Amino acid sequence: MKTNLRTAPPVVRSPMRPHPWFGFLRGLLFAAMPGMRFGAAPRATPWLAAAIARRRLLLALVAAFAVAAWALTPEGTPWPQALLQTLLFAWVAIGFVTALMGGWVMLRGDPHALTLKRPHAPIDRGARTAVIMPICNEDIATVYGGLRATCESLAATGALSLFDIYVLSDTANPKLREAEVAAWQRLRTMLGDGEVDGGARVFYRWRRRRTKRKAGNVADFCRRWGSQYRYMVVLDADSTMSGRTLVDMVRLMEENPRAGIVQSLPTARAQDTLHSQLQQFATRVTGRLFSLGMAFWQLGESHYWGHNAIIRVEAFMTHCALAPIPGRGGLAGEILSHDFVEAALMRRAGYEVWLAPQLDGSWEQYPPNLLAELQRDRRWCQGNLQNARLVAEPGWRPAHRAMFVTGALSYAIAPLWISFVVLGTLLDAPRLSDDSAVVLWVMTAVLLLMPRVLGVVAVLAAGEARRFGGSAALVASSVLELLASAVQAPLRMLAHTTFVIGALTGLKLEWKSPPRQAGTVAWRDAAVSIGLMSLPLLALAVLGQRSGEIGAWHLAPLVLPLLLAVPFTVLTGSEAVGRAVRRAGLLVTPEDREPPRPVARAAENRGFADLVPPPVVNAARGAAAAMGRPRAVMAAGMAALAVFVTLPQTGITPQLSPAMQAQRDLFALMRSSPISVPQVRLEPSPVALRFDASYRPAARIDDDIRRRALEAVQRAEGQESYERLVNSLAKAAAIAP
Repeated sequence: MKTNLRTAPPVVRSPMRPHPWFGFLRGLLFAAMPGMRFGAAPRATPWLAAAIARRRLLLALVAAFAVAAWALTPEGTPWPQALLQTLLFAWVAIGFVTALMGGWVMLRGDPHALTLKRPHAPIDRGARTAVIMPICNEDIATVYGGLRATCESLAATGALSLFDIYVLSDTANPKLREAEVAAWQRLRTMLGDGEVDGGARVFYRWRRRRTKRKAGNVADFCRRWGSQYRYMVVLDADSTMSGRTLVDMVRLMEENPRAGIVQSLPTARAQDTLHSQLQQFATRVTGRLFSLGMAFWQLGESHYWGHNAIIRVEAFMTHCALAPIPGRGGLAGEILSHDFVEAALMRRAGYEVWLAPQLDGSWEQYPPNLLAELQRDRRWCQGNLQNARLVAEPGWRPAHRAMFVTGALSYAIAPLWISFVVLGTLLDAPRLSDDSAVVLWVMTAVLLLMPRVLGVVAVLAAGEARRFGGSAALVASSVLELLASAVQAPLRMLAHTTFVIGALTGLKLEWKSPPRQAGTVAWRDAAVSIGLMSLPLLALAVLGQRSGEIGAWHLAPLVLPLLLAVPFTVLTGSEAVGRAVRRAGLLVTPEDREPPRPVARAAENRGFADLVPPPVVNAARGAAAAMGRPRAVMAAGMAALAVFVTLPQTGITPQLSPAMQAQRDLFALMRSSPISVPQVRLEPSPVALRFDASYRPAARIDDDIRRRALEAVQRAEGQESYERLVNSLAKAAAIAP
């Protein structure tokens, strides 16, 4: 890779300063002081009045469900179990009512939703928009395949001149970074892009200091180039968007000057594994109801999911810089789930945050297997629990305070479910054969099942069953997805409980992007990650059954998924099983039958697949599993020896000083030089032994100067010129820091 390659435009710096947080207790004290106000007062608009009325309706309905759950609690139930039962039933009711309102919006529409009034209006030439894609150690083919499809679709609209594309890399692997630059150059060639200094539209920037993860990457872009753009569209590494949707998003922002963020509704783009296809089908049929329902309750005080959204740059830079949360432990420090906080900050400043489900040209990939999904959920869990510490900050709108609470509860509800099971097992609870308990159990099942039924009914009512393979295939696929969800629910509950405990106890979180490409799930990985985690809950279930308080059929929804956890994880993570299900005509979505042009182009990543560096294979693990114990010990010993041999290259052993390193390279060159010249005596400087693990002397020498000097030595023809160059190099090395 060329070290002097220009990949980004000149920097035009602008400030983006965060403000410190009040903290929970100070926020409560501030709220208790009369007449105190923080942030901009919300404008009285028709949509805000409608949103307040709708939220009151939501609270009333959920309260009614909670009262019904408390009234149906069997006599003699210990109060902790009754309280948990009521809370959990209310949580299920929130999802049901949200899906119900989503179905209403799908059939009747929403007069207060954000819509594009002039879809063909010309766009102001000053409405410059940056499409930014922050990446970190991502799959090259996925990143640039989706980016190429987005750029080609944008060029087809004729509005490409209004957009600049930025790939913002935090990649630490040098080989992968070289591949990113090579892919960037190839993408520019494919798009017919010009030179960076002469009107280029696709740029690449590598950040040397990787701070604050993705939020820091975006903030760094804003400080460097944000002042040059009116809007920015944030993409994930697996995002693809149509050019029409990008242009419509800009038009929406132009028509609504108080809109700070407009979030599109990404559609799942499945891979070949069964797990990915299940998630794609669920989001396409049922997930859309929940999204429409959330938009119904929230209107202009909505979510921001961190990608596939457009942002007003000036407002973002002024109001949405993120300060670290003070304190120690897993819930302090840099904000992990930055998107919810940025949406709340934008709304506190008086700007609106909208979810626009009608923007349908937006896609993202889903994790290929359950283990990858849980890896992603661990990050989200810690981030949402961390955001709960900000719930008392002054100036938040009630809707965003509620989002912080529900975001934390979406993961904290898992240990509450387990606590409910434990209490029902250990306490002297009444038998589940009680009539009121049966009624409550049936009501819970109905509330959980109804969103899926509503999703199927909505597809049939819209006449779209053919796009899902027909009515029979739609119903059969829904049943298959329901059964898979029933198996996954206890596994997710256990995993989320583990994540919550880890976040609250301050266990270190390793922040890694989920895999973008499908791969086979090893039985050992599934057994270690899922099987061992299931054992405690299985033991509790057996204890409850043996005590006679809980019947075997009541335990079946819990015990059977735990027993099937390992084979289920392996099979749903298999591409062969996924292809077989697809050939049977199940889990088919409109994107599978008639892929949109950008989706089809994103899948054609042949133009970049050859640039992907070979992965580092952990051969020791596979060998230890395949060999017997003696050979495994031998393999481990050989691996340890290999590590010991390579230690001098890692910077944790004594290294030569810069002068000695340069002289050693020079002597090696003289021995290999084809020119016969007299030996030149050089007095070596003392060897400086250092034990600092971060000491990298070779990195402190200008490699380009050394290379040119050594090339000059090779070209020397006479003894006099040769000695002069040698002495010059030795002096330069002797004074090197």
